[in-house]
Amino acid sequence: MAFSQEFINILDQILQADEKASLLKALETEPQVSIRFNPLIPEARNLALESLDSKADGQVPWAQNAIYLDHRPQFTLDPLIHMGCYYVQEASSMFLEQAVRKCVSGPVKALDLCAAPGGKSTLLASLLPEGSLLVSNEIQRGRAQILAENMTKWGRPGVMVTCNTPKQIGQSSLMFDLIAVDAPCSGEGMFRKDEGAVTDWSLQNVEMCASRQRQIIEDVWPALKPGGYMIYSTCTFNRHEDEDNVQWIMEQFGAQAIPIETKPEWNIKGSLTDKDLPVYHFMQHLSRGEGFFLCLLRKPEGAFRPVGPKPLKSDPSIPAECRKWLDSANNYEFIIKGESLYALPQELAASMNQVSQELYPLVPGIETAVRKGHDWVPAHALAMNSALNKDAFAQVEVTRKQALEYLHCDALHLEDAPRGIVLLTYRNIPLGFAKNLGNRANNMYPQEWRIRISVS
Repeated sequence: MAFSQEFINILDQILQADEKASLLKALETEPQVSIRFNPLIPEARNLALESLDSKADGQVPWAQNAIYLDHRPQFTLDPLIHMGCYYVQEASSMFLEQAVRKCVSGPVKALDLCAAPGGKSTLLASLLPEGSLLVSNEIQRGRAQILAENMTKWGRPGVMVTCNTPKQIGQSSLMFDLIAVDAPCSGEGMFRKDEGAVTDWSLQNVEMCASRQRQIIEDVWPALKPGGYMIYSTCTFNRHEDEDNVQWIMEQFGAQAIPIETKPEWNIKGSLTDKDLPVYHFMQHLSRGEGFFLCLLRKPEGAFRPVGPKPLKSDPSIPAECRKWLDSANNYEFIIKGESLYALPQELAASMNQVSQELYPLVPGIETAVRKGHDWVPAHALAMNSALNKDAFAQVEVTRKQALEYLHCDALHLEDAPRGIVLLTYRNIPLGFAKNLGNRANNMYPQEWRIRISVS
């Protein structure tokens, strides 16, 4: 792998010669493979390890529910990944968990600003205490659709997906206790995984990214509640996008950088500049993961006038049958948007409705049902969500082959299954809905999510 002299010069500024050589050598090796299990599915770990053509190769030290694999299997052909049992995420970026544990002790309103494709958002969804609201945002519509798919599959109530600019969020009346900003960057830490990042890298791009990162922070800063926390991260090594930007945030907004407890055996480097900052660098020659940088910042305390959300009452026209499709339906408010029915956790309904009114929501709540003519049919998102009442539907267990055919959007033949809408399960975990007609079953899996490679 050929690196530009400008990149080598940047490494000369932050590393000693022997360590620079070790890093460059490490960038020529194969990247680590790691997955993180969904705590909403207690059996996820065991089922995944049985299903994958790969073996566990150690625990990710700084993440409770994550492991390394000994090689990269064909994840697409494992039904469990499409059912939200686990997420393939780069290990270093899971250090976000330690930052969250440092600053969150009770229910919060959190924003993941640059959230696609969903690695850090699914991690946040797993970490935030019950009663928290998570808004996962992505500015690019195409990437936001991918984010919506991944967050839907992860299946936690109290999650929304929006498609807005940082400035639109900052100019709204919304206030968040926690904002995660995994800023678009020059991608130096991804060189081992993405040769295109090496080709695209330039010092000019570094400077452009650093400037854009500052603009993003400036735009969204008003939406961070006084006393609230911001997690700033990149996948770069250079000081311009990392330490210099942290220093700028502290000077510009009076933010305080907060230390995070680590262990020596994690081999995380601190500040690579002459500034004594509590920042955290992951480098491929030291830790099992890709290049990553993180800093936890706290906004100064101060007075602010919150705009309280208006109470939300369920639409009285919601069919009683649809309410039965959720566990503890009385704990939800229901709204209709277009041809879809959404369920919102009662304690968060007003706040979620406020987000929907001020931002552009792709996922305003748990999509529970879709109107088909005069009837309501269960939405696929309901099958993926932990709020599903499985007992409200006839359940049909399918084989791995049938599960893959379903995910391929093929027609199904379900022997001895009752007619009508049934909940398909694989390994006793919800896979999705189908309408059994007797001689065949209509596949209700979202066409836009279907597996496109051959499953035979």
